[in-house]
Amino acid sequence: MTRSDDITSAERLGPLGFGAASIGNLYRSVSDEDALGALEAAWESGIRYFDTAPHYGLGLSERRLGDFLRARTRAGAVVSTKVGRVLDLNLAFTGGDDLHHGFDVPDELVRRFDPSEAGIRRSLEDSLERLGLDRVDIAYLHDPDIYDLDRGLAEGLPALVRLRDEGLVGAIGIGTNDAGAAARAVREGDLDLVMIAGRYTLLEQSALEDLLPLCEERGVGVVAAAPFNSGLLASSDPRAGAHYDYAAAPKPVIDRARRLATTCRTYGVELPAAAIHYPLRHPAVRTVVVGSARATAVRENVDRAAEEIPEELWSALRSDGLIP
Repeated sequence: MTRSDDITSAERLGPLGFGAASIGNLYRSVSDEDALGALEAAWESGIRYFDTAPHYGLGLSERRLGDFLRARTRAGAVVSTKVGRVLDLNLAFTGGDDLHHGFDVPDELVRRFDPSEAGIRRSLEDSLERLGLDRVDIAYLHDPDIYDLDRGLAEGLPALVRLRDEGLVGAIGIGTNDAGAAARAVREGDLDLVMIAGRYTLLEQSALEDLLPLCEERGVGVVAAAPFNSGLLASSDPRAGAHYDYAAAPKPVIDRARRLATTCRTYGVELPAAAIHYPLRHPAVRTVVVGSARATAVRENVDRAAEEIPEELWSALRSDGLIP
């Protein structure tokens, strides 16, 4: 087993990872106390994989995670962050916020796409400073499809390989919401992991078309993020107004989520528990990453991940045409 294989193994990552976007004030302001409480709940529940990014709260998520880990000597923790966006001073700052990007923080910084080797190295150095670490276990190229996928893959992936070769990161990958972009990165790069958000869930399985078979064939591990599709599947009673794919869920999607919930109830299973377990059924998936800034929700998700889900539920969902 190679070094990156050890880092990215299912045993090392665990079935459930902590997604730190929420503690970067995703959608709403979160106090330092509540953020620390969520991280403590994750740690005390046995979670050791923590994923963050400069994008999350313009560095706030990384700073909070770093403060937390420094008090625990990082024993056994696996930390991933992302590169491809650098944070520059906002020279036009007038007291505004970053809510147009989804984060309730002052927009004192601005994101700039830079997948060049210099940009990747600067991004990593800045992240390490915020995290208080000398290296991270995993670095993902973050959302190159939003900006310039051709340039992102052509420049960013080789730069990440060099960082891995130099030992500055343990494993490398791509983190994206686009299954097609992720599949292309697997074909064109030498990746250890793919983090795919929202594309392999109870509500959407577009990653099954190409990405997951390709990862299984090439031995690339898959980190399934956002199993609740931004929130709609986080409740056993999906309601209008819930987030789906970072926006208000459309009615047909809500209706489908309610059908999922009804079938789950028939077998005594909460919809959120089924949502966490579903991606883990695929052999390429190493872990599922779920985020919350509430300690109670973190503990609930850990309990859900430990539940036994009857095989009959999956058969019923397939029979109802709700999963492949």
